[in-house]
Amino acid sequence: MGSRISRLTRTTQPADDPLSGLPEEPAPPSSPAPLINGDEYEVPPKKETSPRVAALRKQLRPKLVSTPDEFDEMNSTNPEHQQIVRDRLKVVLERARVQLSPEELAELEQALIHDLLGFGAIEPLVQSKSFSEIMVNAPDVIFAEYKGKLQETEYVFDDEDHVRWTAQRIVRPLQRDLSRRNPMVDARLPDGSRVHVIMPPSALSGTTITIRKFPDKRLTVDNLIEWGSFTPEVAEFLQACVVAKLNVVVSGGTGSGKTTLLNVLSSFIPDEERIVTIEDSAELQLAQRHVVRLETCPALPGTEDGRLVIRDLVKGSLRMRPDRIVVGECRSGEALDMLQAMNTGHDGSLTTVHSNSPRDCVGRLETLALMAGMDLPVAIIRRQIASAVNLIVQQARLKDGSRKVVQVTELQGMEGEQVVLQDIFIYKTPDHRGGGYSHVGGGSLEPTGFRPSFMERLEQAGFKLSGRIFGAGRTNF
Repeated sequence: MGSRISRLTRTTQPADDPLSGLPEEPAPPSSPAPLINGDEYEVPPKKETSPRVAALRKQLRPKLVSTPDEFDEMNSTNPEHQQIVRDRLKVVLERARVQLSPEELAELEQALIHDLLGFGAIEPLVQSKSFSEIMVNAPDVIFAEYKGKLQETEYVFDDEDHVRWTAQRIVRPLQRDLSRRNPMVDARLPDGSRVHVIMPPSALSGTTITIRKFPDKRLTVDNLIEWGSFTPEVAEFLQACVVAKLNVVVSGGTGSGKTTLLNVLSSFIPDEERIVTIEDSAELQLAQRHVVRLETCPALPGTEDGRLVIRDLVKGSLRMRPDRIVVGECRSGEALDMLQAMNTGHDGSLTTVHSNSPRDCVGRLETLALMAGMDLPVAIIRRQIASAVNLIVQQARLKDGSRKVVQVTELQGMEGEQVVLQDIFIYKTPDHRGGGYSHVGGGSLEPTGFRPSFMERLEQAGFKLSGRIFGAGRTNF
């Protein structure tokens, strides 16, 4: 947060914003803000619910539903569902003899539609296609990612109870338990967006909600080329690697675009092959017909029965005659099972790992494999990695907010006790000096001049790649 975060004003709201028809509340004056790296942080004006409407909203939420899950399959964009809420609200207000001005009634109707059919205060952010990530840090502190940059928004929840109501609406349809007994839950929205919820006492500022949104339509390799994530030459090389059944690991930090890239790489798998995908929360959107999608399952409330973790699913997938195994993310002992699968005939497997460089990725895989509890020497695990993984594709989010492939690295085997890595492509800017990739925008993914040692496998798969892809004839690297 070295630079000042720009203010998210109402002018950035999309034209179809569900709140656009409501009367605007007067913006409170900006409160004194803390200093961050010497720059004064400016808190945007907040769009708070008027006190009377907020009180009625909280009081009437449970009274408009006959059962807690009655509206779970409904949504706030359906006019018929909206009318159900309006009709019930009208009856309740008449019985209670509550008098509201037209402005207050419109505000209350919209607020209850968002609470009962949507996601409360963050409903406009969820519905907007402009925001890729939404972060509720506290009832009155909500950030969103807009074009790769995080900005504090003007939206606020009324109180902690309001946040928790929204959290329960998210997890209840998935039969997940969010309570003091189970204060942390991973879930997903109906559109596939990933959600992580933590409630007090672990979340000190109140229930925390983090939503990672995904585009409505499946992104293609052409989209990533158009956005500059990588070049057409790199795309051709990666396609050849996937079709030739090389084992590929996508490495990168949080929010760097690993799952998006994994989705694109999976699209290169031939249609006639049987694919088994394994994820914590289903995010992959494969277009092939012969796909088996598996997702982890929590234990039944109050017991340990019924739990399935990624490691269980990886083991089970080996009995399903897969041509390809695609694991959304290796984050524990399943890494060892994945390596063994890669080493025992299940070529062409794909997965992602959290790490900052290909060298770190190797170390991370070692650590994860040790978490399997098999008490294997590190040297043995390292050799398994060197023989199993053919390619590491490093993804990164640069300082300008763009997400790019910054390294494509081959694992060439062992030399003594070390895994030998060779960069095939690396991201450089004109003024970049030193080793590794550049962390700023404005560069390009350049070949290093080295050909991978598995070129024969690519040719056997029908790919005769031009030497220009790998920098033949270039002298300026």
